[in-house]
Amino acid sequence: MIKESQDLYCTDLASKPNPALGKILVTGATGYIGGRLVPELLARGYKLRVMVRTASPDLETQWPGVEVVVADALDSDTLCNAMRDVHTAYYLIHSLLLGPQQFETADIQAAINFRKAAETMQVSRIIYLGGLGDNRSSLSPHLRSRIQVAQELQNGSIPVTILRAAIIIGSGSASYEILENLIRNVPVLPIPVWARTRCQPIAVRDVIKYLVGSLEEPQTIGKSYDIGGKEILSYELMLKTLAKVLGKNRLFMPVPFSNIKIFSYLVSLVTPVPHHITLCLMESSFNEVICKNNEIRELIPFQTLAFREALVRALSREEQDRVSTRWSDAYPPAHELSIKLAELSPEPNFTTVYSLLSNKKASNLYKSICMIGGKEGWFNSNWMWKLRGNVDRLLLGVGTSRGRRSRSSLRINDVIDFWRVEDLRQNKMLLLRAEMKLPGKAWLQFDISPQGAMNRLSVKAFYQTHSFLGKAYWYFFLPFHHFIFRDLIAQIEKIS
Repeated sequence: MIKESQDLYCTDLASKPNPALGKILVTGATGYIGGRLVPELLARGYKLRVMVRTASPDLETQWPGVEVVVADALDSDTLCNAMRDVHTAYYLIHSLLLGPQQFETADIQAAINFRKAAETMQVSRIIYLGGLGDNRSSLSPHLRSRIQVAQELQNGSIPVTILRAAIIIGSGSASYEILENLIRNVPVLPIPVWARTRCQPIAVRDVIKYLVGSLEEPQTIGKSYDIGGKEILSYELMLKTLAKVLGKNRLFMPVPFSNIKIFSYLVSLVTPVPHHITLCLMESSFNEVICKNNEIRELIPFQTLAFREALVRALSREEQDRVSTRWSDAYPPAHELSIKLAELSPEPNFTTVYSLLSNKKASNLYKSICMIGGKEGWFNSNWMWKLRGNVDRLLLGVGTSRGRRSRSSLRINDVIDFWRVEDLRQNKMLLLRAEMKLPGKAWLQFDISPQGAMNRLSVKAFYQTHSFLGKAYWYFFLPFHHFIFRDLIAQIEKIS
């Protein structure tokens, strides 16, 4: 039975849910698209299995009733277990985050492994979300890889439904955040020749509708379709449309210079999206990406959103603090495989602790802790946090501008600037793992513990290194800890 909710996209689909198909596998379930597809399928009554590279108890809380299996598409030995008793497998795996030097090879090998495992386990069909692009022209590495993955999946005996999309617009998407932050942060925007290339963007909710509709419409089995929004626009026109929506007066200046590598690096400095991703995405801007085959509109009929409407909906979700998934959920690559603090034995060899006693409730202290970072900043010494983040960004790291998914709530694996939530316990603890470039490994832990009639609020920094450079780094920054951490917990207590 479909649960009515304003957060569901597919309530107006003409196709009917068909849970009798059997078990549905969603790969990339913790990514941007997969994280939005899972609740839609759950609401329509499907029995789901999600494939992740490491288990997390948070997934069971987030998606009750979903079976979680640990597997990696680059490790073929783990895939057969993930495919066991599966009717349909959604292939939403993409190695784009590895950067331009590695993602093509990884993408192809993952697709080969996946196809072979699906054949071995007799999966009935595969549904793949790829990229638009005319393979008769010279494509960017990103688009070429998307097409090669589709071809590899089709090389087997299992029918593959291929959906090919251009840039996806929605709250939390990398493309949307690049456009939004360019308009918000850059008063004069240089427009190279390739910014006039035609593109057919699509709203994320429309992508999800096509993914669900393809599962429920038998005529899509084994077919390939282009999916796009209502309009064909240039990247320049997209920026101008967004400027009007945001009420920003911006100067758009044509320039003869068009070096993608330099442009992508500069874009990464003024947007939350790191250089590896901006480069891969911007390389595709030389290629016209518009729908040639519109047959799917007849098979899965619904009104797609216009570009302006997709922007307004994305902005509205941000303003309401209701962004469900974000591109940073899967960046940096393999972050979920990073060593955890609890796995270290003995504990890290460098630690420092600052604490204070408070008469505030634990729930209030915890709520304030969960507001750190992002646009709200770190309460005090913000210039130090920003400086460290800017240095990291110049070194092609994640930087503080990566922000966070939600202003007020956190869940395991959420990003907070150059940290990631490794663990949390309601009203007791928040553990962050550093993802900036470091000559070692670092964690930051906030604790709330009862002490008589009061609560002790603590922040503890952990640092693990064995190199001379790593030790020098720790001792250089150690004096700053006194000011940063003592001020930080004082401000947390003050606003609680």
